[in-house]
Amino acid sequence: MVSEIEEKTTRTAEIELESHEIATKTVTPTHTVDWYIKWVSSVILMFGIVLAANNLFPLNIVVQCVGITGWLIVSIIWNDRALMIVNAVGIAILFNGLVGYWLKG
Repeated sequence: MVSEIEEKTTRTAEIELESHEIATKTVTPTHTVDWYIKWVSSVILMFGIVLAANNLFPLNIVVQCVGITGWLIVSIIWNDRALMIVNAVGIAILFNGLVGYWLKG
């Protein structure tokens, strides 16, 4: 009876481990066009955030627009409407800030 319980416990642990390994595997294809755009855009966005943290306006907005445009392209390739909306709105907001800056200047 003890061996039967141990066997079930061991099998349960093995099943949990297998399902955890599957859940943590990346499913995004690598080295495709969208993969490169995604990563380059992410680095550009991080650079834009650094520029914003150092108050380098309006350069930070221009750089962030480039990064968000890359992500908008990726969302279109993926046909992910949530990402499309977030990035399109982000571009519109940043562009609005640029237009306001240029009109004041």
